[in-house]
Amino acid sequence: MSIHHQTTSEILLVRPANFSFNEQTALSNAFQNKAAGGDQKKLRQQAFDEFDLFAEKLRSNGIGVTVFDDTTSPPKPDSVFPNNWISFHDDGTVILYPMYAPNRRLERRMDIIDELKKIFSITSMVDLSFYEKENRFLEGTGSVVFDHPHKLAYACISPRTDKELFLTLCKKLDYTAIPFHAHDRNGIEIYHTNVLMCVCENFSVICLNAITSSDEREKVIKSLSQTGHEIIDISFEQMNRFAGNMLALKNKENKKLLVLSQSAFDSLLDHQKTTILTYCEMIPLNIKTIETIGGGSARCMIAEIFLPKK
Repeated sequence: MSIHHQTTSEILLVRPANFSFNEQTALSNAFQNKAAGGDQKKLRQQAFDEFDLFAEKLRSNGIGVTVFDDTTSPPKPDSVFPNNWISFHDDGTVILYPMYAPNRRLERRMDIIDELKKIFSITSMVDLSFYEKENRFLEGTGSVVFDHPHKLAYACISPRTDKELFLTLCKKLDYTAIPFHAHDRNGIEIYHTNVLMCVCENFSVICLNAITSSDEREKVIKSLSQTGHEIIDISFEQMNRFAGNMLALKNKENKKLLVLSQSAFDSLLDHQKTTILTYCEMIPLNIKTIETIGGGSARCMIAEIFLPKK
């Protein structure tokens, strides 16, 4: 029986060419904040600079970072978040996902997959993008938070996360599905699961108050506890500062790392940091422009590559 790993040392990033506030996603993403006035050229440069520092910091910590430049045409304001359109699995499977916003569907690029094929072994493709024609969406590891070693998948149902499609994916992967409903403090559906929870090898950072149903909340708590995860419960305010949007990685020396934004790091309480530090080192990164305008943070910027190397 093959062992599925929760962390990888290989990741894919996409350097944005036309980063901007995405009007097509704003209605379902309460985390986006439109810049007040603001010069578009300056905004793009800030995002570009944040991205380059992000990539360099991860490389300097021993992570294998593969960067692709976004194509300038057609404009893709959210290209910096590739984890929503693709995921790479350790059995050589690549999954393409159906995207809610028409301008985000343009982010899917076969040339990226073709380049990765030169280094990694890709044995099968699962293309779910045709569900867009039925207005059904499942946005990658934004919608689905995987617990690979235990073959579990968590998802909060929203306009961008179709429940039946989630169940279909889990059946294909032979994973157990744990769907639930989650809302922010204003009662708005949370658009992506990965802004309210992250699952690492031995712990999970999660905003339990966001899970609306007490039965569903208990089911999530029970699942995390039974799989040996220490639960670090965060507040709505911490979630709004992207404390749920973290990602565990390992470097080439198998050192455990937790990638998060500076905003998320600053929101954590001392005892929460102490707990996390018993499991891994934290790598806080300044991506204020990207997370404020784009409504996604550190985890959203990373597509993990679990594919076997050739």
